Amino acid sequence: MVFEKIAAMLAEKLECDAADIKPETEFGTLGIDSLDVMELLMNLEEAFGTEIEMGENKINTVSDLVTLIESKLD
Repeated sequence: MVFEKIAAMLAEKLECDAADIKPETEFGTLGIDSLDVMELLMNLEEAFGTEIEMGENKINTVSDLVTLIESKLD
């Protein structure tokens, strides 16, 4: 569920097909910079009703972000 939500949000932002976004996809290869990741995090906080601290975590891939969010939902 988390991955699908992230993929859908990225696909909307990038105007691409969500199926093109894989867990191992690196944000850099998508043309997403750190400000875009922060915006995505804020949207995900709202969508999942959780608070995400990015400073302590390395977020390089979609999978990294999924893992971080899932850890906050437990």
